[in-house]
Amino acid sequence: MDGLPREFRDESAGRFQRTLKVAIHCVGIGLHSGRKVQMSLRPAPANSGIVFHRTDLNIDIPARFDAVVDTRLCTVLGTPDARIGTVEHVCAALSACGIDNAIVAVDGPEVPVLDGSAAPFVFLIDCAGITEQDAPRREIEILRTVSVTDGESFVELRPATLDGMELAVSIDFGAAAIGRQSLSVRMGESLFRHGLAKARTFALAADIAGLQAAGLAQGGSLDNAVVVDGARVLNPGGLRMPDEFVRHKALDLVGDLALAGARLRARVVAHRPGHSLNNLALRALFADPEAWGWVDAPLLSSWAKTPLQEAA
Repeated sequence: MDGLPREFRDESAGRFQRTLKVAIHCVGIGLHSGRKVQMSLRPAPANSGIVFHRTDLNIDIPARFDAVVDTRLCTVLGTPDARIGTVEHVCAALSACGIDNAIVAVDGPEVPVLDGSAAPFVFLIDCAGITEQDAPRREIEILRTVSVTDGESFVELRPATLDGMELAVSIDFGAAAIGRQSLSVRMGESLFRHGLAKARTFALAADIAGLQAAGLAQGGSLDNAVVVDGARVLNPGGLRMPDEFVRHKALDLVGDLALAGARLRARVVAHRPGHSLNNLALRALFADPEAWGWVDAPLLSSWAKTPLQEAA
């Protein structure tokens, strides 16, 4: 189990909303645009949620499932006048660290990819600090199963067996370096930090030329993505963990489901998930008013002890 402890404490859970103490800034490259990007994470008032702000256009875009306008290789939020892409890693970090309200200010059409994982965003959140707000936190409870499929791929949102969110994710790739991998975890902040945040985005070497010809992956490199060629991992340092691929898919799932606008109290079962199915799952959920409901966050979350288990 990669030296991970059996139990973690979820410091992000609690009754009240949270935001950042101060603003924090970074500069990076957009994975798909290849453009230099300046980004700031800023505090925001209670009940405002996560909002992306295009500083070059002075336009706000809410981090919500119904603002998703594209899901090709990343999740893109948009309005008629602006778009912001590759939001899933920073959304995952904000959600897992228990940030309910924040402004993500970016001076272009894409969040910087940094090292291809969520770990740098967790670091930025730690540097900014977190403060509790005088407003209650509510969660979204799944009341009956919602499922979306695409061929052999599916994402199911099921009623939770415990408080919080459980993930059971599996993938199946033809490339021998990836193959079949599965992971089952009970989400919590420490679990995310130690088990998911460092997992990087990945690509197949055979697909890269086509992606770049389509205007995607212009900023991709071995510094911000794992590249696989058959049985070989081309990155000089290899993998960060043996099952980094399925862990990154779980990371993406956390980020995409954060666009529900609040913590999900759910058991999420996914096979070969992707950004499109992740978003369709939320759209299907909120299209059925009998499938979900608001609940108050617990005073002392029973997420406090979160054993990590591998799926059989």
